[in-house]
Amino acid sequence: MAPLRGTTIDLDGFAAYRSAPPEGTPVQGGLVVIHEIWGLVDHIRDVADRFAAEGYVVLAPDILSRGGITPEVGAELHRLRASDDEAERTREQPRMREAMTKARQPGYGEWAVGALRRAVDRLLEEPGVDGRVAVTGFCFGGSYAFALAAADPRVRAAAPFYGSPPASADAAAITCPVHAFYGRDDERLMAGLPEVERTLRDAGVEFEATVYDGAGHAFFNDTNARTYVPGAAADAWRRVLTFLAEALAD
Repeated sequence: MAPLRGTTIDLDGFAAYRSAPPEGTPVQGGLVVIHEIWGLVDHIRDVADRFAAEGYVVLAPDILSRGGITPEVGAELHRLRASDDEAERTREQPRMREAMTKARQPGYGEWAVGALRRAVDRLLEEPGVDGRVAVTGFCFGGSYAFALAAADPRVRAAAPFYGSPPASADAAAITCPVHAFYGRDDERLMAGLPEVERTLRDAGVEFEATVYDGAGHAFFNDTNARTYVPGAAADAWRRVLTFLAEALAD
């Protein structure tokens, strides 16, 4: 992982990692990057930097510290989940359930979507963004990428990675194109994908799903040797950049 080059800022009471294009790089738009269940760990900050290097002003909001999973807690839980030691992986499960208790309470999701909308507010104020804002996210963040697209018509493109889709009523509110990425070995999401495709098609949403053979959940996370699939991650990176560039083109 390269040294991080962005900064942490305050967005109306919660933190976000901001990363901007290098000096002299034309701004392609603004991008909300939503973290996994581990919170705003360095892996997500690194992903934000990678998008910034491609010309995007990026905000990666921290929407889990309020629920009990700070970046420090998330990094430790992720270390246990990624461990080769089965006993450590077993210890992670009850700790994760306990850590997620507050984030699963009624009303938390509403607060989180509101926080993400404030990130959109901030991106629209950034020089060079000119109304061009998109969202991507991973796992937990992939689900919230769907949710933000449904909640905010200012979002012009959504690229969820292995996220659960919104309810049918919310899907009908999506007005932007969606390109989602999955691993074929991610059994739960694969079982539901045909229904996702039908729901979004019936709602009139422009939807494309790219599914990678030989990959499962979290195939893009290069800090987890147990799940990372370099070939799938590289292809998804190429495709998501193409999708965003086309969707945000003037």
